[in-house]
Amino acid sequence: MDKRVLMTGFDPFGGETVNPAWEAVHRLDGRALQGGWTIVSQQVPTVFDRSIAVLREAMGRVRPQVVICVGQAGGRAQITPERVAINVNDARIPDNAGQQPIDTPVVPGGPAAYFTKLPIKRIVAALREAGIPAAVSNTAGTYVCNHIFYGLMHLIATEHPQVQGGFVHIPYLPEQVAGKTEPSMALDLIVRGLELVAAVAAAASDAGGEADLAVTAGQEC
Repeated sequence: MDKRVLMTGFDPFGGETVNPAWEAVHRLDGRALQGGWTIVSQQVPTVFDRSIAVLREAMGRVRPQVVICVGQAGGRAQITPERVAINVNDARIPDNAGQQPIDTPVVPGGPAAYFTKLPIKRIVAALREAGIPAAVSNTAGTYVCNHIFYGLMHLIATEHPQVQGGFVHIPYLPEQVAGKTEPSMALDLIVRGLELVAAVAAAASDAGGEADLAVTAGQEC
């Protein structure tokens, strides 16, 4: 049986001409992993609702066992797997279709939140062992990143219960912060990090949903 990791990345938004999520994910399209796994890349629009529709279509077409959605988190210096998605849209800026929802649900009547199905602490440990800055994140925000993360987990809960999935945020690229003081990460390092994220998630899937590491990644506030 073909084993596939579907990995998504957003198009540029907020006046940017590049989005590191898609730049990195696109480079991984067709990448072979140990155990007979292949990464399949899919661009998604930075648009509420439409992003989930594109994700749903891709999951039906690719039939992945693992799905990893990737987004840009300006201001972060590490690759940060997300712990939880919340059922709230609250957009600080309009999306690429001009929508700016305020305090609306991602899925009306859906649960307040979903936890990731990725082994996020195992992923962070593997990234750090490889010399790649990483940490667990406890908030995916309330923009389209959280929106598609919640949408993914709802699709898994209601349509694809056999799939393991979650969301990972990555830093800006160096060219996005030229002349600024915000942190960034080189594209080659992001690509290497996301390949490792996919490999750890694939291995966990092969193990039947391998339990995560029992190590702390909590925050006081």
